[in-house]
Amino acid sequence: MKLSEISISRPVLATMMSLGLVLFGIIGINRLPVRELPDIDPPIVNVTTVYKGASAAVIETQITEPIEETLTSVEGIRTLTSESREQVSSITVEFDLSRPIEVAAQDVRDRVSRVRGRLPDNIDEPIVAKQDADAQPVLWIALYSDRFSTLELSSLAENLFKDRLQTINGVSSVIFGGQKRFAIRLWLDSQKMAARGVTVLDVQAALKQQNVELPSGLVESWQRALSIETRGELKTPEEYNNLVVKRDGATFIRLSDIGHAAIGVEDERSVARFNSKPCVGIGIVKQSKANTIEVAKRIKAELERIKTMLPEDVHTAIPYDESVYVEKAIHEVWETLGIAFILVVLTIFIFLHNFRSTLVPSITIPVSIIATFGLLYVMGYSINIVTMLAFVLAIGLVVDDSIIVLENIYRHIEEGMAPLDAAYKGMKEIGFVVIATTVALVAVFFPMAFQTSVTGRLFVEFAFALCFSVIISAFVALTLTPMATSRLLQPLDPQETQKPGILGSFEKWFKGVTKRYERSLAWALHHPIILVPICIGSIVLSAFFYTQLDHEFLPSEDKGRLLCIAIAPEGSTSEYTD
Repeated sequence: MKLSEISISRPVLATMMSLGLVLFGIIGINRLPVRELPDIDPPIVNVTTVYKGASAAVIETQITEPIEETLTSVEGIRTLTSESREQVSSITVEFDLSRPIEVAAQDVRDRVSRVRGRLPDNIDEPIVAKQDADAQPVLWIALYSDRFSTLELSSLAENLFKDRLQTINGVSSVIFGGQKRFAIRLWLDSQKMAARGVTVLDVQAALKQQNVELPSGLVESWQRALSIETRGELKTPEEYNNLVVKRDGATFIRLSDIGHAAIGVEDERSVARFNSKPCVGIGIVKQSKANTIEVAKRIKAELERIKTMLPEDVHTAIPYDESVYVEKAIHEVWETLGIAFILVVLTIFIFLHNFRSTLVPSITIPVSIIATFGLLYVMGYSINIVTMLAFVLAIGLVVDDSIIVLENIYRHIEEGMAPLDAAYKGMKEIGFVVIATTVALVAVFFPMAFQTSVTGRLFVEFAFALCFSVIISAFVALTLTPMATSRLLQPLDPQETQKPGILGSFEKWFKGVTKRYERSLAWALHHPIILVPICIGSIVLSAFFYTQLDHEFLPSEDKGRLLCIAIAPEGSTSEYTD
């Protein structure tokens, strides 16, 4: 192999090529996002329509059904589900994995625009949005107090927390749970309204006509230009109480005659609690390619700075943190990776009986694994449990090529050749074998990268990580390994075959195992009538056991969370549910 000969004769070049790969991998490690699982965002489009004041039955018949009918003709739909609840229609369309999400969303928008004329005029415009699987909070902050109301906590969360948390690197958006926005609520007395002949529509019309802020023009002179402000917007309960709802001849019927206005909140149906105390939840949604662990660390650091600015008796807590599980899961896989590396090196040492010989293939492992991180970064992948599993498996594969090279060169050294000459001769004999072995391994794993099912897409990054590491290990085996072998190994005495101490005892035991294996293999070759039925029976039993296994998308795991959903009777109020 010309590449191997150049590497043996120019050790600095071979060393620098491997160091370049390691540097490339270190850059990738520092920039790769950390996730629990690979990004397998399915093509899902959601259509949300708001019809204020409408019941669930009206939403179903006048909005959901017409939109569903026109969406069924869109190409590539896998599932179409809808939910009609009070004031809101939500339709979720999941497309085949091969369907581009941008094209699918555009088709849905086109169908919704066609059916818009059949929908009620006073609805909010339907919102068609791509549903991002990552658009879920990775961390929730609970803001609670014994002295301040939920309305005051909401104002604090909006003005203090939101602006500071949204500017953190990696944060996509900040959402609120149980938020209470300031509003003036009108409480009407039905008996007083009936006595004065006033309806709710009269109150609504009065609000539209009198509670407005209109541009009133501009007053200009040679030296000044002043804008005119018409104060028509009502802002206090007293102003609302004086609102003229209806005029009956010379008599004015005001809001105070049929009810009253009071300070309240926009939505009283949303309630959040933390440890039984009313609270406001602050959810942090990270960017799709951001590092979950790093984002959570930045949020917690910023939260500590915000705490110094909070009023007394206002407390914060983190009841939900996705990064805790992700960090522990990835940390455990890193530990497994380290244990696998130690066991592989120890196994090589036991069989080679020489520290220098063990060092040569052991270099292959970190170079191949670390360099693969750089390629994953280029491909836009992430560090997750699946890719880390690929690295754990790769540790046993990436040393194969180097061991083949080492064994062939070591055999010539045992026969009395100098290490440098043995390296040249050994690589001429074994170079093509290394390439063939690598191609065979890649041919086994690389087809997994072309799977299109939801389960299959989980293993796309797995396949790339494994194939990248094996390809890099072949390059290292053809360059760094023969160079290191020619420099690190020492000439041996052909007559010295006995190993001293524990290694010698292991060598004797292993030779005994080899002889017993040879005898059992000879017996098996001479008794095919017995062996073939045993093999067939094993295959049949394997097929039977496979059919009895449970089928799951992912293995069962305990994340230390408990989710309870309680469904109250139909028509239950928020007070009843609370």
